[in-house]
Amino acid sequence: MGAELQPAGESATAGESAMDGLENFGGNLIEALSGDGGDAEEDGEEEHGGDAEEDGEEEHPAAEESDSSEDEVAPRNTVGEVPLKWYDEEEHIGYDVTGKKIRKQSKRDKIDSFLAGVDDSKNWRKIYDEYNDEEVELTKDETRMIRRLLKGKTPHADVDPYAPYVDWFNWEDKGHPLSNAPEPKRRFTPSKWEQKKVVKYIRAIRKGWIKFDKPKEDPSVYLLWGDDSTSAETKRQGLSYIPAPKPKLPGHEESYNPSVEYIPTQEEINSYQLMYEEDRPKFIPKRFESLRSVPAYENAVKEEFDRCLDLYLCPRARKKRINIDPESLKPKLPSRKDLRPYPSTCYLEYRGHTGPVKSLSVQISGQWIASGSTDGTVRIWEVETGRCLKVWDVGEAVQHVAWNPLPDLPILAVSVGHDVLLLNSGLGDAEEQLRIEELLRVEKSTSVNDDGNNTSIVNWVRHDKHEGIQVKHFKAVSTVDWHRKGDYFTTVLFSKLARQY
Repeated sequence: MGAELQPAGESATAGESAMDGLENFGGNLIEALSGDGGDAEEDGEEEHGGDAEEDGEEEHPAAEESDSSEDEVAPRNTVGEVPLKWYDEEEHIGYDVTGKKIRKQSKRDKIDSFLAGVDDSKNWRKIYDEYNDEEVELTKDETRMIRRLLKGKTPHADVDPYAPYVDWFNWEDKGHPLSNAPEPKRRFTPSKWEQKKVVKYIRAIRKGWIKFDKPKEDPSVYLLWGDDSTSAETKRQGLSYIPAPKPKLPGHEESYNPSVEYIPTQEEINSYQLMYEEDRPKFIPKRFESLRSVPAYENAVKEEFDRCLDLYLCPRARKKRINIDPESLKPKLPSRKDLRPYPSTCYLEYRGHTGPVKSLSVQISGQWIASGSTDGTVRIWEVETGRCLKVWDVGEAVQHVAWNPLPDLPILAVSVGHDVLLLNSGLGDAEEQLRIEELLRVEKSTSVNDDGNNTSIVNWVRHDKHEGIQVKHFKAVSTVDWHRKGDYFTTVLFSKLARQY
Protein backbone atom coordinates (compact mmCIF):
# COMPACT_ATOMS: atom_id res chain seq x y z
CA MET A 1 0.00 0.00 0.00
CA GLY A 2 2.90 2.32 0.81
CA ALA A 3 4.29 1.82 -2.72
CA GLU A 4 0.99 2.91 -4.27
CA LEU A 5 0.69 6.00 -2.09
CA GLN A 6 4.13 7.44 -2.66
CA PRO A 7 7.42 6.66 -4.34
CA ALA A 8 10.40 5.12 -2.58
CA GLY A 9 11.97 8.42 -1.72
CA GLU A 10 8.82 9.70 -0.12
CA SER A 11 8.41 6.46 1.85
CA ALA A 12 11.92 6.84 3.20
CA THR A 13 11.10 10.39 4.16
CA ALA A 14 8.01 9.17 6.01
CA GLY A 15 10.06 6.62 7.96
CA GLU A 16 12.60 9.27 8.92
CA SER A 17 9.92 11.69 10.05
CA ALA A 18 8.25 8.95 12.07
CA MET A 19 11.48 8.41 13.97
CA ASP A 20 11.83 12.15 14.63
CA GLY A 21 8.76 12.27 16.89
CA LEU A 22 5.11 12.98 17.13
CA GLU A 23 5.59 16.66 16.38
CA ASN A 24 7.13 15.92 12.94
CA PHE A 25 4.84 13.10 11.92
CA GLY A 26 2.63 15.22 9.69
CA GLY A 27 4.83 15.33 6.56
CA ASN A 28 4.05 12.17 4.67
CA LEU A 29 1.16 11.13 6.93
CA ILE A 30 -0.76 14.29 6.09
CA GLU A 31 0.28 13.94 2.47
CA ALA A 32 -1.06 10.38 2.43
CA LEU A 33 -4.25 11.40 4.20
CA SER A 34 -4.87 14.50 2.09
CA GLY A 35 -3.95 12.85 -1.24
CA ASP A 36 -6.14 10.83 -3.52
CA GLY A 37 -4.41 7.55 -2.60
CA GLY A 38 -5.00 5.23 0.35
CA ASP A 39 -5.93 1.68 0.99
CA ALA A 40 -9.18 0.14 -0.10
CA GLU A 41 -10.76 0.52 3.31
CA GLU A 42 -10.04 4.22 3.48
CA ASP A 43 -11.28 4.74 -0.09
CA GLY A 44 -14.48 2.98 0.78
CA GLU A 45 -14.93 5.12 3.83
CA GLU A 46 -14.35 8.23 1.80
CA GLU A 47 -16.89 7.14 -0.80
CA HIS A 48 -19.57 6.60 1.83
CA GLY A 49 -18.63 9.53 3.98
CA GLY A 50 -17.15 12.17 1.70
CA ASP A 51 -19.91 12.30 -0.95
CA ALA A 52 -22.63 12.43 1.60
CA GLU A 53 -20.91 15.27 3.40
CA GLU A 54 -20.52 17.26 0.21
CA ASP A 55 -24.20 16.82 -0.75
CA GLY A 56 -25.33 17.73 2.74
CA GLU A 57 -27.39 14.55 3.02
CA GLU A 58 -25.09 12.64 5.31
CA GLU A 59 -26.80 10.47 7.87
CA HIS A 60 -25.19 10.82 11.26
CA PRO A 61 -25.00 7.42 12.89
CA ALA A 62 -24.98 7.24 16.66
CA ALA A 63 -21.44 7.51 17.96
CA GLU A 64 -20.31 4.28 19.50
CA GLU A 65 -18.64 4.39 22.83
CA SER A 66 -15.31 2.69 22.57
CA ASP A 67 -14.65 0.03 25.15
CA SER A 68 -10.95 0.66 24.78
CA SER A 69 -9.19 1.70 27.95
CA GLU A 70 -6.13 2.93 26.11
CA ASP A 71 -6.71 6.53 27.21
CA GLU A 72 -6.91 5.44 30.84
CA VAL A 73 -3.61 3.56 30.79
CA ALA A 74 -0.85 5.52 32.50
CA PRO A 75 2.23 6.29 30.39
CA ARG A 76 5.08 3.87 30.64
CA ASN A 77 7.58 6.60 31.41
CA THR A 78 7.18 8.28 34.81
CA VAL A 79 9.73 11.10 34.62
CA GLY A 80 6.97 13.72 34.43
CA GLU A 81 6.96 16.93 32.46
CA VAL A 82 10.70 17.39 32.17
CA PRO A 83 12.65 18.15 28.99
CA LEU A 84 13.63 14.92 27.27
CA LYS A 85 16.88 16.53 26.14
CA TRP A 86 18.18 15.85 29.63
CA TYR A 87 18.36 12.18 28.65
CA ASP A 88 20.13 12.71 25.29
CA GLU A 89 23.47 11.51 26.64
CA GLU A 90 21.97 8.75 28.79
CA GLU A 91 21.31 5.15 27.87
CA HIS A 92 17.72 5.40 29.09
CA ILE A 93 14.82 7.81 28.71
CA GLY A 94 13.33 7.52 32.17
CA TYR A 95 11.91 5.06 34.67
CA ASP A 96 8.82 2.91 34.76
CA VAL A 97 6.41 2.53 37.67
CA THR A 98 8.67 -0.08 39.30
CA GLY A 99 11.68 2.25 39.21
CA LYS A 100 13.55 0.36 36.50
CA LYS A 101 15.29 2.23 33.72
CA ILE A 102 13.62 2.29 30.29
CA ARG A 103 16.34 1.54 27.78
CA LYS A 104 16.45 3.43 24.51
CA GLN A 105 15.54 1.49 21.38
CA SER A 106 17.95 1.32 18.49
CA LYS A 107 17.04 3.85 15.82
CA ARG A 108 16.47 2.74 12.25
CA ASP A 109 18.22 4.36 9.35
CA LYS A 110 16.55 5.46 6.11
CA ILE A 111 17.05 2.08 4.41
CA ASP A 112 15.36 0.22 7.27
CA SER A 113 12.52 2.74 7.24
CA PHE A 114 12.08 2.28 3.48
CA LEU A 115 12.05 -1.53 3.76
CA ALA A 116 9.55 -1.33 6.62
CA GLY A 117 7.30 0.84 4.46
CA VAL A 118 7.51 -1.63 1.58
CA ASP A 119 6.88 -4.74 3.66
CA ASP A 120 4.15 -3.31 5.90
CA SER A 121 1.17 -1.74 4.18
CA LYS A 122 0.19 0.08 7.36
CA ASN A 123 3.58 1.56 8.06
CA TRP A 124 2.36 4.99 7.02
CA ARG A 125 0.03 4.96 10.02
CA LYS A 126 2.84 4.56 12.52
CA ILE A 127 4.25 7.55 14.39
CA TYR A 128 7.08 7.73 16.89
CA ASP A 129 6.25 8.53 20.53
CA GLU A 130 9.37 10.25 21.83
CA TYR A 131 8.12 10.32 25.44
CA ASN A 132 7.76 6.53 25.74
CA ASP A 133 10.31 5.67 22.99
CA GLU A 134 7.94 3.50 20.98
CA GLU A 135 6.00 3.47 17.73
CA VAL A 136 2.24 4.01 17.89
CA GLU A 137 -0.07 2.88 15.11
CA LEU A 138 -3.01 5.15 14.42
CA THR A 139 -6.45 3.54 14.26
CA LYS A 140 -8.99 4.07 11.50
CA ASP A 141 -10.97 6.48 13.65
CA GLU A 142 -7.87 8.55 14.30
CA THR A 143 -6.94 8.70 10.62
CA ARG A 144 -10.52 9.64 9.77
CA MET A 145 -10.38 12.37 12.41
CA ILE A 146 -7.12 13.72 10.93
CA ARG A 147 -8.65 13.81 7.44
CA ARG A 148 -11.61 15.84 8.73
CA LEU A 149 -9.29 18.25 10.52
CA LEU A 150 -7.25 18.73 7.32
CA LYS A 151 -10.44 19.59 5.46
CA GLY A 152 -11.44 22.12 8.11
CA LYS A 153 -14.30 20.07 9.49
CA THR A 154 -15.15 18.97 13.02
CA PRO A 155 -13.30 15.89 14.31
CA HIS A 156 -16.47 13.84 14.72
CA ALA A 157 -18.88 13.37 11.84
CA ASP A 158 -21.93 13.17 14.11
CA VAL A 159 -21.48 16.79 15.25
CA ASP A 160 -23.34 19.38 13.16
CA PRO A 161 -21.78 22.81 13.71
CA TYR A 162 -24.47 24.48 11.60
CA ALA A 163 -27.53 23.15 13.39
CA PRO A 164 -30.34 25.71 13.77
CA TYR A 165 -30.29 27.55 17.09
CA VAL A 166 -33.30 27.03 19.29
CA ASP A 167 -33.96 29.79 21.78
CA TRP A 168 -35.91 28.03 24.50
CA PHE A 169 -36.64 31.20 26.43
CA ASN A 170 -37.91 33.29 23.50
CA TRP A 171 -40.33 31.06 21.63
CA GLU A 172 -42.84 32.34 19.12
CA ASP A 173 -46.06 32.06 21.14
CA LYS A 174 -44.66 33.32 24.47
CA GLY A 175 -47.87 32.17 26.09
CA HIS A 176 -46.41 30.89 29.32
CA PRO A 177 -43.12 31.74 31.01
CA LEU A 178 -40.61 29.09 31.83
CA SER A 179 -41.26 29.54 35.58
CA ASN A 180 -44.45 31.13 36.89
CA ALA A 181 -43.90 30.41 40.60
CA PRO A 182 -44.78 33.24 43.02
CA GLU A 183 -42.04 35.09 44.83
CA PRO A 184 -41.19 33.36 48.14
CA LYS A 185 -41.64 35.19 51.41
CA ARG A 186 -37.94 35.00 52.24
CA ARG A 187 -37.23 37.43 49.40
CA PHE A 188 -38.77 40.41 51.24
CA THR A 189 -38.52 39.44 54.95
CA PRO A 190 -35.42 39.99 57.14
CA SER A 191 -33.22 36.97 57.59
CA LYS A 192 -33.55 35.24 60.93
CA TRP A 193 -29.96 34.02 61.00
CA GLU A 194 -28.52 37.36 59.94
CA GLN A 195 -30.39 38.96 62.83
CA LYS A 196 -28.83 36.48 65.28
CA LYS A 197 -25.37 37.16 63.87
CA VAL A 198 -25.86 40.94 64.19
CA VAL A 199 -26.96 40.55 67.82
CA LYS A 200 -23.89 38.39 68.47
CA TYR A 201 -21.57 41.06 67.03
CA ILE A 202 -23.29 43.83 69.03
CA ARG A 203 -22.87 41.88 72.27
CA ALA A 204 -19.18 41.24 71.50
CA ILE A 205 -18.57 44.95 70.81
CA ARG A 206 -20.26 46.00 74.05
CA LYS A 207 -18.23 43.55 76.13
CA GLY A 208 -14.99 44.58 74.46
CA TRP A 209 -14.30 41.30 72.71
CA ILE A 210 -14.06 43.05 69.35
CA LYS A 211 -11.82 46.13 69.20
CA PHE A 212 -11.69 48.26 66.08
CA ASP A 213 -8.87 50.67 66.98
CA LYS A 214 -6.52 47.97 68.19
CA PRO A 215 -2.90 49.16 68.20
CA LYS A 216 -0.61 47.38 65.84
CA GLU A 217 1.72 45.04 67.71
CA ASP A 218 5.33 44.69 66.75
CA PRO A 219 6.27 41.21 65.59
CA SER A 220 7.82 39.25 68.43
CA VAL A 221 10.53 37.68 66.32
CA TYR A 222 13.95 37.05 67.77
CA LEU A 223 17.12 35.23 66.85
CA LEU A 224 17.24 31.81 68.42
CA TRP A 225 21.04 31.47 68.59
CA GLY A 226 22.19 35.00 69.32
CA ASP A 227 21.60 38.25 71.14
CA ASP A 228 19.23 40.66 69.41
CA SER A 229 21.25 43.74 70.26
CA THR A 230 24.52 42.22 69.09
CA SER A 231 23.02 40.92 65.86
CA ALA A 232 21.36 44.28 65.14
CA GLU A 233 24.66 46.09 65.56
CA THR A 234 26.40 43.55 63.35
CA LYS A 235 23.82 43.96 60.59
CA ARG A 236 23.96 47.74 60.78
CA GLN A 237 27.72 48.18 61.02
CA GLY A 238 28.91 44.94 59.44
CA LEU A 239 31.99 43.29 60.93
CA SER A 240 33.06 45.74 63.61
CA TYR A 241 36.73 46.36 64.13
CA ILE A 242 38.17 45.03 67.37
CA PRO A 243 41.47 46.63 68.30
CA ALA A 244 44.39 44.44 69.25
CA PRO A 245 45.13 44.01 72.95
CA LYS A 246 47.89 46.25 74.18
CA PRO A 247 51.20 44.64 75.20
CA LYS A 248 52.06 44.38 78.84
CA LEU A 249 53.97 47.37 80.13
CA PRO A 250 57.33 46.80 81.82
CA GLY A 251 57.18 46.43 85.58
CA HIS A 252 59.56 46.91 88.46
CA GLU A 253 61.30 43.62 87.73
CA GLU A 254 62.75 45.18 84.56
CA SER A 255 64.33 48.08 86.37
CA TYR A 256 67.90 48.95 85.24
CA ASN A 257 68.97 49.67 88.81
CA PRO A 258 67.10 47.24 91.10
CA SER A 259 67.90 46.56 94.71
CA VAL A 260 70.64 44.11 95.54
CA GLU A 261 68.25 41.50 96.95
CA TYR A 262 66.45 41.25 93.57
CA ILE A 263 69.62 40.42 91.62
CA PRO A 264 70.05 36.60 91.38
CA THR A 265 73.35 35.00 92.23
CA GLN A 266 75.37 32.87 89.85
CA GLU A 267 74.07 29.68 91.45
CA GLU A 268 70.49 30.79 90.89
CA ILE A 269 71.28 31.63 87.27
CA ASN A 270 72.78 28.15 86.78
CA SER A 271 69.70 26.57 88.34
CA TYR A 272 67.54 28.41 85.78
CA GLN A 273 69.28 26.48 83.00
CA LEU A 274 68.13 23.17 84.52
CA MET A 275 64.48 24.21 84.44
CA TYR A 276 62.05 23.72 81.56
CA GLU A 277 61.83 26.57 79.12
CA GLU A 278 58.21 27.38 79.97
CA ASP A 279 59.07 27.44 83.70
CA ARG A 280 62.25 29.43 83.24
CA PRO A 281 62.00 33.19 84.00
CA LYS A 282 61.96 35.23 80.80
CA PHE A 283 63.95 38.11 82.21
CA ILE A 284 66.90 38.08 84.59
CA PRO A 285 67.39 41.49 86.22
CA LYS A 286 70.78 43.17 86.03
CA ARG A 287 72.14 46.33 87.56
CA PHE A 288 73.52 49.28 85.56
CA GLU A 289 74.89 52.58 86.74
CA SER A 290 72.85 54.66 84.30
CA LEU A 291 70.17 54.25 81.68
CA ARG A 292 72.72 54.96 78.93
CA SER A 293 74.59 51.79 79.87
CA VAL A 294 71.57 49.54 79.25
CA PRO A 295 72.19 47.44 76.11
CA ALA A 296 69.58 46.42 73.55
CA TYR A 297 67.03 43.83 74.61
CA GLU A 298 68.12 40.51 73.11
CA ASN A 299 64.59 38.99 72.91
CA ALA A 300 62.92 42.05 71.40
CA VAL A 301 62.66 40.63 67.86
CA LYS A 302 61.46 37.23 69.07
CA GLU A 303 58.77 38.71 71.32
CA GLU A 304 57.50 41.00 68.55
CA PHE A 305 57.38 38.06 66.14
CA ASP A 306 55.41 35.99 68.65
CA ARG A 307 53.00 38.89 69.16
CA CYS A 308 52.46 39.18 65.40
CA LEU A 309 51.70 35.45 65.25
CA ASP A 310 49.18 35.82 68.07
CA LEU A 311 47.46 38.73 66.36
CA TYR A 312 47.37 36.86 63.04
CA LEU A 313 46.26 33.42 64.21
CA CYS A 314 44.16 34.07 67.30
CA PRO A 315 40.59 35.34 66.68
CA ARG A 316 39.23 38.24 68.68
CA ALA A 317 35.82 38.44 70.25
CA ARG A 318 34.09 40.89 72.50
CA LYS A 319 32.68 39.53 75.71
CA LYS A 320 30.24 41.49 77.76
CA ARG A 321 31.17 41.68 81.39
CA ILE A 322 28.23 41.55 83.73
CA ASN A 323 28.70 43.34 87.02
CA ILE A 324 26.60 41.47 89.54
CA ASP A 325 26.19 42.58 93.10
CA PRO A 326 27.20 39.70 95.39
CA GLU A 327 24.36 40.58 97.75
CA SER A 328 21.84 39.88 94.97
CA LEU A 329 23.06 36.27 94.74
CA LYS A 330 22.16 35.55 98.33
CA PRO A 331 18.74 33.96 98.78
CA LYS A 332 16.21 36.21 100.41
CA LEU A 333 15.05 34.58 103.61
CA PRO A 334 11.39 35.07 104.44
CA SER A 335 10.38 36.88 107.57
CA ARG A 336 9.61 34.82 110.62
CA LYS A 337 6.17 36.41 110.73
CA ASP A 338 5.37 34.97 107.31
CA LEU A 339 6.11 31.43 108.52
CA ARG A 340 3.34 31.39 111.09
CA PRO A 341 1.68 29.32 112.37
CA TYR A 342 4.59 27.40 113.79
CA PRO A 343 5.07 26.07 117.34
CA SER A 344 6.28 28.89 119.51
CA THR A 345 5.39 27.43 122.91
CA CYS A 346 6.04 24.05 124.51
CA TYR A 347 2.88 21.94 124.26
CA LEU A 348 3.97 18.80 126.14
CA GLU A 349 7.07 17.75 128.04
CA TYR A 350 8.04 14.21 128.98
CA ARG A 351 9.86 14.34 132.30
CA GLY A 352 11.55 11.43 134.06
CA HIS A 353 15.04 10.98 132.63
CA THR A 354 17.89 12.39 134.68
CA GLY A 355 20.44 12.23 131.84
CA PRO A 356 20.54 13.15 128.14
CA VAL A 357 18.16 11.14 125.93
CA LYS A 358 20.18 9.27 123.26
CA SER A 359 17.37 7.61 121.26
CA LEU A 360 13.63 7.80 120.57
CA SER A 361 11.34 5.35 118.78
CA VAL A 362 7.62 5.68 118.02
CA GLN A 363 5.40 2.62 118.03
CA ILE A 364 3.72 1.73 114.72
CA SER A 365 0.28 2.76 116.04
CA GLY A 366 1.57 6.21 117.05
CA GLN A 367 0.15 5.92 120.59
CA TRP A 368 3.36 5.01 122.45
CA ILE A 369 6.92 6.31 122.32
CA ALA A 370 10.07 4.69 123.78
CA SER A 371 13.12 6.65 124.95
CA GLY A 372 16.60 5.63 126.06
CA SER A 373 18.89 7.81 128.16
CA THR A 374 22.42 7.84 129.52
CA ASP A 375 20.98 7.45 133.03
CA GLY A 376 20.55 3.71 132.26
CA THR A 377 16.75 3.69 131.95
CA VAL A 378 14.32 2.89 129.14
CA ARG A 379 10.89 4.43 129.40
CA ILE A 380 7.60 4.03 127.51
CA TRP A 381 5.44 7.15 127.27
CA GLU A 382 1.92 7.80 126.07
CA VAL A 383 2.22 10.37 123.30
CA GLU A 384 -1.05 12.22 123.89
CA THR A 385 -0.88 12.61 127.68
CA GLY A 386 2.86 12.29 128.44
CA ARG A 387 2.20 9.58 131.05
CA CYS A 388 5.09 7.20 131.72
CA LEU A 389 3.78 3.66 131.33
CA LYS A 390 6.83 1.54 132.09
CA VAL A 391 10.47 1.92 133.13
CA TRP A 392 13.40 -0.53 132.76
CA ASP A 393 16.63 0.10 134.61
CA VAL A 394 19.34 -1.57 132.49
CA GLY A 395 22.27 -0.22 134.50
CA GLU A 396 24.24 1.28 131.57
CA ALA A 397 23.86 4.09 129.09
CA VAL A 398 21.32 3.25 126.40
CA GLN A 399 22.61 3.77 122.85
CA HIS A 400 19.53 2.99 120.76
CA VAL A 401 15.92 1.79 121.07
CA ALA A 402 13.68 0.42 118.28
CA TRP A 403 10.09 -0.85 118.18
CA ASN A 404 9.11 -3.94 116.21
CA PRO A 405 7.23 -2.70 113.10
CA LEU A 406 4.43 -5.28 113.49
CA PRO A 407 1.46 -3.85 115.43
CA ASP A 408 0.60 -7.23 117.03
CA LEU A 409 4.20 -7.74 118.34
CA PRO A 410 5.01 -4.75 120.58
CA ILE A 411 8.59 -5.88 121.29
CA LEU A 412 11.25 -3.28 122.09
CA ALA A 413 14.92 -3.77 121.10
CA VAL A 414 17.45 -1.86 123.25
CA SER A 415 21.22 -1.64 122.68
CA VAL A 416 23.13 -1.35 125.95
CA GLY A 417 26.89 -1.64 125.97
CA HIS A 418 27.81 -5.03 124.44
CA ASP A 419 24.24 -6.36 124.66
CA VAL A 420 20.94 -6.09 122.84
CA LEU A 421 17.85 -6.52 125.02
CA LEU A 422 14.55 -7.72 123.55
CA LEU A 423 11.92 -6.52 126.05
CA ASN A 424 8.21 -7.19 126.31
CA SER A 425 6.44 -3.84 126.51
CA GLY A 426 3.30 -5.40 128.03
CA LEU A 427 1.02 -3.79 125.45
CA GLY A 428 -1.69 -5.67 123.60
CA ASP A 429 -4.33 -8.20 124.59
CA ALA A 430 -3.85 -11.59 126.29
CA GLU A 431 -3.38 -13.53 123.05
CA GLU A 432 -0.63 -11.17 121.90
CA GLN A 433 1.09 -11.45 125.28
CA LEU A 434 1.07 -15.27 125.09
CA ARG A 435 2.60 -15.12 121.64
CA ILE A 436 5.27 -12.65 122.78
CA GLU A 437 6.18 -14.81 125.78
CA GLU A 438 6.51 -17.81 123.46
CA LEU A 439 8.86 -15.86 121.18
CA LEU A 440 10.98 -14.51 124.05
CA ARG A 441 11.53 -17.95 125.60
CA VAL A 442 15.07 -19.37 125.43
CA GLU A 443 15.66 -22.89 126.78
CA LYS A 444 19.43 -22.60 126.99
CA SER A 445 22.26 -20.40 125.89
CA THR A 446 22.88 -20.53 122.12
CA SER A 447 25.78 -19.18 120.11
CA VAL A 448 26.08 -18.21 116.48
CA ASN A 449 29.17 -18.53 114.27
CA ASP A 450 29.64 -18.08 110.53
CA ASP A 451 31.82 -21.17 110.20
CA GLY A 452 29.56 -23.39 112.28
CA ASN A 453 32.22 -23.77 115.00
CA ASN A 454 31.59 -23.61 118.71
CA THR A 455 33.43 -20.27 118.94
CA SER A 456 30.97 -17.85 120.50
CA ILE A 457 30.35 -14.57 118.63
CA VAL A 458 26.79 -13.86 119.75
CA ASN A 459 25.10 -15.54 122.71
CA TRP A 460 21.35 -15.64 123.29
CA VAL A 461 20.61 -15.65 127.04
CA ARG A 462 17.37 -15.47 129.01
CA HIS A 463 17.12 -12.15 130.88
CA ASP A 464 15.22 -12.98 134.05
CA LYS A 465 15.23 -9.49 135.51
CA HIS A 466 13.30 -7.86 132.68
CA GLU A 467 11.67 -11.05 131.32
CA GLY A 468 13.24 -10.83 127.89
CA ILE A 469 16.23 -11.98 125.87
CA GLN A 470 19.77 -10.72 126.17
CA VAL A 471 21.92 -10.99 123.01
CA LYS A 472 25.56 -10.68 124.03
CA HIS A 473 28.17 -9.36 121.53
CA PHE A 474 31.93 -9.24 121.77
CA LYS A 475 31.98 -5.49 120.90
CA ALA A 476 29.90 -2.49 121.89
CA VAL A 477 26.62 -2.16 119.96
CA SER A 478 25.82 1.29 118.56
CA THR A 479 22.58 0.77 116.61
CA VAL A 480 19.82 -1.80 116.29
CA ASP A 481 17.14 -1.80 113.56
CA TRP A 482 14.26 -4.10 112.57
CA HIS A 483 13.28 -5.51 109.19
CA ARG A 484 9.96 -4.18 107.90
CA LYS A 485 8.38 -7.64 108.35
CA GLY A 486 9.46 -7.78 111.99
CA ASP A 487 11.14 -11.21 111.83
CA TYR A 488 14.79 -9.99 111.62
CA PHE A 489 16.81 -7.25 113.24
CA THR A 490 20.30 -5.90 112.56
CA THR A 491 22.94 -4.56 114.92
CA VAL A 492 25.86 -2.28 114.13
CA LEU A 493 29.05 -2.65 116.15
CA PHE A 494 31.87 -0.19 116.63
CA SER A 495 34.34 -2.76 115.25
CA LYS A 496 32.96 -2.39 111.67
CA LEU A 497 31.13 -5.72 111.90
CA ALA A 498 27.38 -6.07 111.37
CA ARG A 499 25.34 -9.12 112.30
CA GLN A 500 21.85 -10.10 111.13
CA TYR A 501 19.57 -12.45 113.17
